Amino acid sequence: MIEKFLKNADTLKRWKKLKSNRKTVIAGWCFIFFLFLSVTAEFWSNNKPIVMSYEGNWYFPVLVKYHPSDLNLKTDLKMVDYRSLDFSNSNWAFWPLVKWDPFESNIKVEHYPAPPSLDNWLGTDDRGRDILSRLIYGFRYSIGFALMVWFSSYLLGVFLGALMGFVGGRFDLISQRCVEIIETIPFLLLLITLVDLVGGAPFWLLVIFMACFRWINISYYIRAEFLKLRKREFVDICRVQGMAPFRIMFKHILPNSLTPILTFSPFSLAAAISFLAILDYLGFGLMPPTPSWGELLLQAEKHFTVAWWLALFPSLALFTTLVILTFIGDGIRNAFDPRKAS
Repeated sequence: MIEKFLKNADTLKRWKKLKSNRKTVIAGWCFIFFLFLSVTAEFWSNNKPIVMSYEGNWYFPVLVKYHPSDLNLKTDLKMVDYRSLDFSNSNWAFWPLVKWDPFESNIKVEHYPAPPSLDNWLGTDDRGRDILSRLIYGFRYSIGFALMVWFSSYLLGVFLGALMGFVGGRFDLISQRCVEIIETIPFLLLLITLVDLVGGAPFWLLVIFMACFRWINISYYIRAEFLKLRKREFVDICRVQGMAPFRIMFKHILPNSLTPILTFSPFSLAAAISFLAILDYLGFGLMPPTPSWGELLLQAEKHFTVAWWLALFPSLALFTTLVILTFIGDGIRNAFDPRKAS
């Protein structure tokens, strides 16, 4: 179906080559499934029914927040405890696959962390929270963080790289020296220091910190593409026609310089996810009690003699995600490699 929208012969050939790579196709579908799982996490893991019929009325607790008075419940609580409701006779409820909220503790287990059981399939962490639920929601934060860092850093890197490559000359020379100075800054140490100074960085601040340094690599490749393409005939024709420089850069040269962006994007996403896990493991990442894979690994270090599940399942989730993104990146790189073109 996608082939109908691809008019360029080279693009169509690359797409067919990408589709012929079975490993990449499987990895792509797995990644799409994980994205779908994270976006719809409330329907897979929650302590509220997806839909229920109670006392003759229909309710959708996952989508709508109900007050106890809405269900004619006499209680001083401001939240509904759906597990305590009587679902006998004509009352019924359709629950998510995992009946736990990522912030909710299981008070029925004897100790924390608790091993895998019928109630908590992958066990609980050191606060009694369900690990499977925190893994599902943790992927949402991880991929959301990675996508925002990728978009903001590539937006900045592509713009600056295009500007340096198109203008060239003394501007390019001075800009490259500035980039080299920024590249020598110990990024991880600086980031940890900044997070410590502000007393724990919120999600958006971590994205800004990352984007301020992650743009450098892509700027090198975009600069090289613009240095190569700015002398081509179609650019000279655009100049003769009196087109504005920015229109030439982003309407005519940039569409012909997308190969580095497409090729390195999956690897950038993988790097951002692993970097967030490292920050969370060190205690300088997402603020508690945000679901985090790195925070689970930090718990695993503290309880490695009694809670093997804390190390195994978060490690598998992180490993699987990085392998999937690596396979996708390898497939895109091979599809755009002119040396392997058939």
